[in-house]
Amino acid sequence: MHRLVLTFAILLGSVCAAVQAADPLGAETLWQLQRLGPPSLSPDGSRAVFTATRYDEDHDDGESAVWMADTDTLSTRQLTAYAKGTGNPVWSPDGRWIAFTAKRGDDEASQAYVLPTDGGEARALTDVPTGASALHWFPDSSRLAFVSRVWPDLESWEDQGERLTERKESKLTARVWDHSIMRWWDSWIDDREAHLYSVGVAGGEVTAHTLGTGFELPRINPGADHFDVAPDGKEIAIVANTSGSLTEINNDVLVIPVAGGEPRNITPDNEGADFRPRYSPDGRWITFSRQTIRGFYGDTRRLMLHDRRAASNRRLAADWDRSADGMVWAPDSKQLFGAIDDAGVRRVYRVSVPAGEPSALTGYTSVAALAVAGDAPTLVGLEQSFVQPPTLVRIDPRNGDLTPLSDLNDDVMAAVDTGSYESVTYEGANGAEIQMWVNYPPGFDRSRKWPLYLLLHGGPHNGITNSFHFRWNAQLFSGWGYVTAWHNFHGSSGFGQAFTDSINPERAQMPYEDTIAAAEWFAGQSWIDSDRMAAGGGSYGGFLASTLLGREHPFKTLVAHAAVYNDFTQYGADYGAMRRRHGNFWDDPEQFRRNSPHFGAGNFKTPTLVIHGEKDYRVPLNHGIELFNTLQTRGVPSKFVYYPDENHWVLKRQNSLFWYATKQAWLEDYIGTGPGS
Repeated sequence: MHRLVLTFAILLGSVCAAVQAADPLGAETLWQLQRLGPPSLSPDGSRAVFTATRYDEDHDDGESAVWMADTDTLSTRQLTAYAKGTGNPVWSPDGRWIAFTAKRGDDEASQAYVLPTDGGEARALTDVPTGASALHWFPDSSRLAFVSRVWPDLESWEDQGERLTERKESKLTARVWDHSIMRWWDSWIDDREAHLYSVGVAGGEVTAHTLGTGFELPRINPGADHFDVAPDGKEIAIVANTSGSLTEINNDVLVIPVAGGEPRNITPDNEGADFRPRYSPDGRWITFSRQTIRGFYGDTRRLMLHDRRAASNRRLAADWDRSADGMVWAPDSKQLFGAIDDAGVRRVYRVSVPAGEPSALTGYTSVAALAVAGDAPTLVGLEQSFVQPPTLVRIDPRNGDLTPLSDLNDDVMAAVDTGSYESVTYEGANGAEIQMWVNYPPGFDRSRKWPLYLLLHGGPHNGITNSFHFRWNAQLFSGWGYVTAWHNFHGSSGFGQAFTDSINPERAQMPYEDTIAAAEWFAGQSWIDSDRMAAGGGSYGGFLASTLLGREHPFKTLVAHAAVYNDFTQYGADYGAMRRRHGNFWDDPEQFRRNSPHFGAGNFKTPTLVIHGEKDYRVPLNHGIELFNTLQTRGVPSKFVYYPDENHWVLKRQNSLFWYATKQAWLEDYIGTGPGS
């Protein structure tokens, strides 16, 4: 049995003891923390801008401000007032401007603003009724690209605004679709298309770049990852669906001449998804991500290199069994940096170009949202761990050393007594090694017996990394007096393609076995009370909790949030993801029967807390209602928490506080709290 004790967690615990922090992390404290957005660097790498979002007792909506950090002096200062809708700060290539999106005055949609870096007030560049998002500078800093969702049949912005008003005020509420892209997470997808525009730094006329080409950016979450501008400013690489169908999507990377002309598909050979194009600074290459299994979000995101001279594609680091996420070019065009989901940690990797040799720079804390600039170069990102909220850091590109740049949450965290945590492995299904994060309460004493709360992560193809979770915070749960654990069961990301895809189509069995094996591992520890164990999760984690309900397990209670309960009804709500990896239920009904939790209802006997949101379109509300009513019919102690204004997650402050309080009371009722003798 391999066990890795994380030295930095022990050191951090020592620091906390030195300042005599008084209380464990609580839900109220969680909402006092400011949440940092991705950074953008000045051209010379000397300064970084980012957003910080804060919440207060009187408002459920957050307010954000743009902040600046000096990467040499390690000082920070606030650039804009806190306001709703502020985001996406990006530094111009000439260093003169910081562009960002904001809602000012009576704006209902975000607009693009620029702030001079040598002092002065921000001014609006756009005034488009459909809003501006995903800001991106042209290389000469003369123009700013942005995305807006528009009706392609309307010629003017005035017409766009009139239709928005007409739709908003109309007494007719019926909407019609002839394709299955109808809604996403908590929003209905209307008949607008996502198109790319640009506007001059002095403002004025807006130029359309994709409208009229026959292609649009993805309608779901169109963003800055879906386009890039060539270093000479003569062409733009975009992501667009080339299948001709909004039901069977095939996203490709296309290049469009800025001066006009036919788009050219540079990825016609792949039926899976190609996305996130990025030009090298010298203009020779375009990198992009590739998935070869059509419609499977958990497929490995391969790092591809397009040679613009030879018009050819090849895979970089072909033997690297990890997804290449968040890749950014170094200014010398000879290396890339990425934030990689790697065996329970999001590590910074460097990949040489064109050799494609990957090497890890950072260790056990997770780092994401990378930005790089300057000759040295300067590399920054957001570092976090189970005991540290996201913090802006400078990353030494030679050895991965991390230097904090932001201190916005230091005062709050100084008053928090965090516990420690470690990574362990145990033997799971088919004898495979399963990695698991274990969080210990403050003042943990191994000579006593503690209750266990085993968390079941969602996805299922989203591995749990060493990160600070605002919705399911393991340290917060541990602060209630529990040993809290996340296990990366079969299907989790970050452990290679075979491990990720191992649970398709039999999506229940091996994760169930891994969960039982985790419970057995804990039961074998002298510091765990095996009679006081609980488990809970959301989304697929709720599915796994519902699966446990109908099978043998050692847990005294379960929590099922946004749980997939009935695979037959989920089939029609899952954007085709289920049928693409699991097949059609009419072709193989027995496979769906084996895996659907609701067929285990005859064995339900474990007290269960069920939670669901009305606006959850990923796992619709009927699943929570069906599960709760079945439990009630079976006479099983159960409670249903319903949120009429929440989606797949609980995102509002007051609702979140209630979520934590309700769960705490439920767990205490069934497994108590704190150590026994």
